[in-house]
Amino acid sequence: MTPLRSVCVFCGSRPGQSPAYAQDALSLGNGLAQHGWRLVYGAGDVGLMGEVARAAIAAGASTMGVIPTHLMGKERGKRDLNQLVITENMHERKKVMFMNSDAIVVLPGGAGSLDEFFEVLTWRQIGLHRKPIFLLDTSGYWQPLIALMDHVIAQGFAEDHLRTAYTSVPDVPALLAALEQALS
Repeated sequence: MTPLRSVCVFCGSRPGQSPAYAQDALSLGNGLAQHGWRLVYGAGDVGLMGEVARAAIAAGASTMGVIPTHLMGKERGKRDLNQLVITENMHERKKVMFMNSDAIVVLPGGAGSLDEFFEVLTWRQIGLHRKPIFLLDTSGYWQPLIALMDHVIAQGFAEDHLRTAYTSVPDVPALLAALEQALS
């Protein structure tokens, strides 16, 4: 019997401007269920977080949500999950999400999603883990971030291998294929 694989999804608590963001969140939620993977996410029922969770639940995926006490009201902590973990703070939230996942996916999002991405990227850069990290580059959303990472490397603040610490994928089918390869 193969162990349950879990995918941590970091994403916006807002829907963003483009309908493509929500569509990709829905497609990812469905894809996680179709592959039999558990969704580990921020437990919110708003924005892209809510979209990916509702789709995953509707398609039969196992779900784990992790939310700090102070965000239960603002992010409308989702109660129909298989597992809901309420933490004391954001640091504990990220740690619990990371520790309960086999791969990390970052959808479009704001400062929180960037914080989550940079935390797991830094942990990987300094050798604390080897979990795959994927940026879902919906409609080119992450291109400015990728350019910034190239700039950081060009200016001598990181080694070239930082580029290989994460993978940018253009769409959900490519992401699911990459996850399938990484989790097999």
